Amino acid sequence: MAFAPATNDGYKSILDSLTTAVLVLEDNLKIRYLNPAAESLFETSLTRSQGHPFSDILAASEDALNTLYAALQNGQSYTRREAEFALTSGARLTVDYSVTPISLDPTELLIEIQPRDRLLRISREEDLISQQETSRILVRGMAHEIKNPLGGIRGAAQLLDRELNDEDQREYTRVIIDEADRLRSLVDRMLGPNKALKFAATNVHEVLERVRTLLEAESKGRVTFLRDYDPSLPELWADKEQLIQAFLNIARNAMEAAFENQTGASDEEPPTIMFRTRALRQFTIGHKRYRLACRVDVIDNGPGIPPDLLQNIFYPMISGRASGTGLGLSITQSIIGQHHGLVECESEPGKTDFIIFLPLEENP
Repeated sequence: MAFAPATNDGYKSILDSLTTAVLVLEDNLKIRYLNPAAESLFETSLTRSQGHPFSDILAASEDALNTLYAALQNGQSYTRREAEFALTSGARLTVDYSVTPISLDPTELLIEIQPRDRLLRISREEDLISQQETSRILVRGMAHEIKNPLGGIRGAAQLLDRELNDEDQREYTRVIIDEADRLRSLVDRMLGPNKALKFAATNVHEVLERVRTLLEAESKGRVTFLRDYDPSLPELWADKEQLIQAFLNIARNAMEAAFENQTGASDEEPPTIMFRTRALRQFTIGHKRYRLACRVDVIDNGPGIPPDLLQNIFYPMISGRASGTGLGLSITQSIIGQHHGLVECESEPGKTDFIIFLPLEENP
């Protein structure tokens, strides 16, 4: 009996309900069938792709093509783990896939594909959240140990200042008081915002436009700002001022890094920062799945972040710039975390992308 999932209602209803992407290819590697999970994965439809070559939806690697041809010739099943597929749209997917020949005349191939990107991202996010929690515990403990003796030092300096009559000697006590205040301020900044957030319906595009306006004034026209907004995004439940601070920290870092690495050559590409927003449906952030979420990308064309630094940039006091304090990204991650979101970073020379995920549900 011929395998005809596109016409057999019983098989079709089963295949359509699977979350695993399923494809059937003819012996010439033309597409015969895609289930809905495969349509979603490859960003196409069965109507549009049926009868077309497999390469129309997937820029298949040589290894993947060899696997398909080997399955046809040998009649054996093959499985590949964490293989990389490049879609014709330019997107890249990490997948596990199995190829099974179907004994027909001619032979057809049944391909089952399980995307790994989401699982890998969730695992990476869990590690990131765990690191952040460890960092917060460490910073709180360190702040407690620092602020207590600082208070004693400052108090003793104040008492000594009152006892001294010599103005030259009192200058030293004032230095002690000022430096104690400076250290206390630094510790407070490491702890991040200590005020309760004021949540309200907030338009993320208004937040980004405020950041763009501030940085345009700071850069005095030396930075090109690009915008790619999704106008369908609903408002999110957030503290607007805190979100402005979070996005400002990211974009300002990008701008300053680009300035520090300019050589002054006239043909050099000017610093560019792109703000992009997209809606994500049924999206997992950390341990929780949201019906609707927002993705914000802040992309710059700077020199990139060194790989050995990239894994640690959200820790306090970690900075890739000589003049940096290493607190901006730590504070940003703390603010976004209080909004039940997460910040990730992907970087290579010429492109650094800070990706911010925020739930679009009231009181998430």
